[in-house]
Amino acid sequence: MNAPDTETLRRTPLHALHLELGGKMVPFAGYDMPVQYPTGILKEHLHTREQAGLFDVSHMGQRFLVGIDDAAVARALEAFTPGDFQSLGRGRIRYSLLLNESGGIVDDFMTTRSHDPDEDGRFFLVVNAGRKAVDDVFIRERLPSNVTLEKAVDRALIALQGPMAETVMARHCPPAAALSFMSATVADIDGVSCRISRSGYTGEDGYEISIPASDAERITRLLLAEKEVLPIGLGARDSLRLEAGLSLYGHEIDEGTSPVEADLTWVIGKRRKMERNFPGATRIMDELLSGPSRKRVGILPDGKAPAREGTEIVNGNGQRIGIVTSGGFGPSAGGPIAMGYVESAFAQDGSEIALMVRGTPRAAKVVPLPFIAHRYKR
Repeated sequence: MNAPDTETLRRTPLHALHLELGGKMVPFAGYDMPVQYPTGILKEHLHTREQAGLFDVSHMGQRFLVGIDDAAVARALEAFTPGDFQSLGRGRIRYSLLLNESGGIVDDFMTTRSHDPDEDGRFFLVVNAGRKAVDDVFIRERLPSNVTLEKAVDRALIALQGPMAETVMARHCPPAAALSFMSATVADIDGVSCRISRSGYTGEDGYEISIPASDAERITRLLLAEKEVLPIGLGARDSLRLEAGLSLYGHEIDEGTSPVEADLTWVIGKRRKMERNFPGATRIMDELLSGPSRKRVGILPDGKAPAREGTEIVNGNGQRIGIVTSGGFGPSAGGPIAMGYVESAFAQDGSEIALMVRGTPRAAKVVPLPFIAHRYKR
């Protein structure tokens, strides 16, 4: 297979800065992205856990769902998600799922209801990079005539993650430091109006910051100049989210996987369960009541060899009972870790399983997720 033509890859507004910082660039979701910097994935991972790491996530899809008022937008969202958006407070964020008619996950996404009454009828959405085009079609086909989906054009998105993220943000944007987990505001950083959410994808406290593309490099340099902050690439982003037990689209979740199988039932609002009026409700409610045939679990391999994506999981008799969806070395966990799906009979914590590595079964056990405790600012 030929390597992707880098000329055909899209570039984020921070591309030149990545090259200047020595980023090792790789194709990802149609973009030329840094997988690591000279510091290396291991140090980048540990630095994020100990201080603060800055990620370019401008490849993600930034969208606005626009209607006559917030109530109209919330009702529209509920037509194709299981979340309760009618109860979403001003300045609050909700994680949710786009569901197809069979209850499979088309994508996962974040939605923010603005704190500003002047933005009534305008919800901010962030969707996965590799699913942007699919999501746009999926959502538009399901919207009523009084609600539209708009792309947030010419914007970058960065994430500042780690226990020192608040300290850094307090120097440049006090309103951001005052936010609690899963809340958001619009505030200035060095004179630039930014959409700032207290959220992230590492299990650590931190922020995601949407910036006008023309100001992205200047604001990013401003944050990187702080002694606590290092640039972090996709390699450490993946190991951090794996330790945090967070799903990645195309690995733990896809169009055939339900929220119950994926251990994401907490996204289904209580009112929505009672009303049973979301896509795939029959399947999902049946799985909630009777249990799914398989479940997403944490896996701890014995020894030092990691279990990679696609590794077969077998029982004591050598019968296939599942598959690894993500796996690798967990720098903070101190050894190999993995996530995958197993038949429900083997999904209990402590269940002994085996991983088929080059035809040889290697002992492992099912363990609780996450591998590293979340440290969000509540």
